[in-house]
Amino acid sequence: MAYFAAILHMERPELNAEFRQAHLDYLADLGEKGKVFKKGPFIDGSGGMVIYIAESFEEATQLAETDPYVEKGVRKLDLREWGI
Repeated sequence: MAYFAAILHMERPELNAEFRQAHLDYLADLGEKGKVFKKGPFIDGSGGMVIYIAESFEEATQLAETDPYVEKGVRKLDLREWGI
């Protein structure tokens, strides 16, 4: 298992509230499956970060790209393997 930081840069703030619950539900489901280590917004409103737990960069990419915020273009994804 490895950790991957998904930095989610705010792209379309006008859509943030519309897709927020879907985003939170998605992460809650993955959390129950042991795929999310930590998550939270940036205090300055510029986006947020999710630390995924995955077997590979490919799996982490699939998890991150399936987030409703990313799918709907609300946030821009910057995914990196994270050393812990």
